[in-house]
Amino acid sequence: MSKEKSLSYTIHNTYSTLNEHSEKTRTVWLVLHGIGYLSRYFIRHFNHLDAQNYIIAPQAQSKYYLNGEYKHMGASWITRENLDAEIENVLKYLDAVFDAEDLSNVHKLNILGYSQGVSVATRFVARRKIKCANLIMHSGKVPQELNKTDFDFLKETNFHFIYGTQDEYLKKGIIEVEESRLKEIFGEKINIHAFEGGHELNQEIITKIAKTS
Repeated sequence: MSKEKSLSYTIHNTYSTLNEHSEKTRTVWLVLHGIGYLSRYFIRHFNHLDAQNYIIAPQAQSKYYLNGEYKHMGASWITRENLDAEIENVLKYLDAVFDAEDLSNVHKLNILGYSQGVSVATRFVARRKIKCANLIMHSGKVPQELNKTDFDFLKETNFHFIYGTQDEYLKKGIIEVEESRLKEIFGEKINIHAFEGGHELNQEIITKIAKTS
């Protein structure tokens, strides 16, 4: 009879940064990529933000070859397999990034999740009680286990949901359900930003949030 056992061990992982964290830094961003990305490529989507913004892009641990070819690499945060354990593994990694960058002492922190990164960002904020100036959910959905009470501790946070109207992963019916759920969770504090486009990062809206927040 076969058995599946579990154990714990230490692993090493990378993360990417953009600009310098100094006394001139106004805002620190923790940005979580979508499925298929590597952090060093994802972080390029934030090149348009000026040097007063310090960007940190964590790297999902589970890497794989894209498109069935042994050329380009991508990564995934979480799958349904051993979901609870995978979530905790990811959160422990983010804890390490948080500590390494001393983010508990940051005056203004923005947390952004893109696509699959939305589930990671919202779980990290909710489960670790991470306070931030802006929680930005871009082209992804909040996990079903999270609800209003998970975010009640965020009294001064602005919440943003960004999506493309032609996003193949967020059809019209899905968007309507998600918008309704976001309003239940975040109430009047949710800001919904729609743009003409598909499943892609919208730098224009991110720039507006950076300038107005």
